[in-house]
Amino acid sequence: MTHRMALIKTSPLFHLFCKTPSALSSYTGPNCFKSLKPITIHAKFQPQSTFSMTKTTNLCTASAILQGPSSSSSAIPHKSRKKARSESLLRHKLDQCSKRGDLGEALRIYDEARADNVPLSVHHYNVLLYLCSARSNSSDDISLEKGFQIFNQMGLDNVVPNEATFTSAARLAAAKEDPEMAFDLVKKMKSYGIVPKLRSYGPALFGFCKKSMADKAFEVDAHMVENGVLAEEEELLALLRLSSEENLVEKTYEFMHRMRSTVRQVSEETAGAMEDWFKSETAADAGLKNWDVEKVKEGIVKGGGGWHGQGWLGKGKWSVVRTEMQENGVCHSCGEKLVCIDIDPKETENFANSVAKLACEREVRADFVKFQEWLAKHGPFDAVIDGANLGLINQKHFSFQQLKHVVNQLRQMSKSNRLPLVILHRSRVFGGPAQYPNNKKLLESWRNAGALYATPPGSNDDW
Repeated sequence: MTHRMALIKTSPLFHLFCKTPSALSSYTGPNCFKSLKPITIHAKFQPQSTFSMTKTTNLCTASAILQGPSSSSSAIPHKSRKKARSESLLRHKLDQCSKRGDLGEALRIYDEARADNVPLSVHHYNVLLYLCSARSNSSDDISLEKGFQIFNQMGLDNVVPNEATFTSAARLAAAKEDPEMAFDLVKKMKSYGIVPKLRSYGPALFGFCKKSMADKAFEVDAHMVENGVLAEEEELLALLRLSSEENLVEKTYEFMHRMRSTVRQVSEETAGAMEDWFKSETAADAGLKNWDVEKVKEGIVKGGGGWHGQGWLGKGKWSVVRTEMQENGVCHSCGEKLVCIDIDPKETENFANSVAKLACEREVRADFVKFQEWLAKHGPFDAVIDGANLGLINQKHFSFQQLKHVVNQLRQMSKSNRLPLVILHRSRVFGGPAQYPNNKKLLESWRNAGALYATPPGSNDDW
C-alpha cells in the first residue's frame, strides 16, 4: 500500500486540491483533503538593474564581461604549435584539478600560465571559476577574492563568457551573501544572447529566500517564467517555505499547486514543509467562510475534474494525519475513494495547437488547413478512429466489417449518439475493397453523415 497523509478541514465543503488519484491531494468527500506520502503530484499551473563592478571591494575594476559584448573584434593571431600544445596541456591539468576538487593546484597552474603568457580560453576560466565557487562561502575570503579576480581578468582578456561562466560568478556572489549581485549577473546574460538555465537562477533565488526577501525571490521566479525556465522541487520548496513563513496565503496556495503540476513525487522534506503549513494558525485562519458553489463546480470542470482554483475555502484547523491508500483508491483515514481526474481543457487546447503547428510545418500546409476547415464544419466528435490500423488488427487484409463493428459500438457508447470520426487514407476510400457494393454503401453513409475524412496522397493520416 502507498502511505499517504490526510488533511481534514472542519468545513462543509472543500473541493479537489489535486487532479489525479496519485496526486498530492485529492477530493474524496466534503470533509476530506489528502496528500500522499511520498506525495505524488500531477497538476498544472503555472526593472533590471545595471550590475556595477564597484558593488563590493572585491570588484573594484570594471570588467569587460559586465559591459556587454564588444562590438569590435581583433584578428586572432596564428598560434604556434608550441602554444597550442601549451593550451592543450593547461586544459588537461585544470580538468584533473576539477576532478579532484584541487583549487590550490589549479590556482598555481593559473598563475604559472599567466607568467608564461599562455592564452586562456573560456573553458580554462570556467574550470577555475567553478573550483572557486565550489569552495567559497562567506567565511572563505581567499576563494571569493581569487574567484572575483579571475572573473575580472577574463573580461580584461576579452574572453567571451558563456552560461557556465555567469552561473559560477553568480555562485560566488551568493557565497558573499549578495543575491542581488547574483541576480544582476543572470539578467546580464541576455546581452550576450545567452538563455539562463535553472542552475543559473539558484544562487539568487535561494539567496533571497534565505534572507526572507520575498518580493525579490518572486521577482527571480517571474524572470524564470519569462525565460521559459521551469522551477523544480528544490526551487518550489524554497518559495513555498518563504511564503508560508511570511504568512503569504495566496502565494502558498500558488506554489503548492505549482508543486503539484511539476513534481511527480515529492521528498519527505517537502511533505514535512506542507504539513507545517497546514498545522499553522495562518492555515487555520486562511479561507473564505462563504463562497459561490457554482463557481467552485465550474472551476472543477475547467480543471479536468480536479483543482478548482478558487483559493482556500473554509476556516478552521486542519487535522493532519499520516494514512494509507488501499489498492482500489479508498483512504483508510476517511473511507472515501479518490476520483479519476482528466486533462483540463486548457492543456488539451495547448496540445492540439502544438500538433497543428507541427503538422503544418511537416505536411503540405494546404492539406492540413483543409482538414481543419472540414473539422470546424463537421465536428466536434466524441471519438476518433484510425481506420487503417483498426481495419488491419488481426487481419491479413483490410476488414471493413471489423471497422463497422467498432464504429457502431462507439456510437452506442456516445452520450450524443454521434458517429465517431473515421480517418482513412484516400486509397482505402476509393480503391480496392472499397469498391465492393456493401463497403461502398457503408463509406457513403459515413460520408453523408460527415463522419469520414479521406486524407490526400502523401499525407500522414496520423496528424
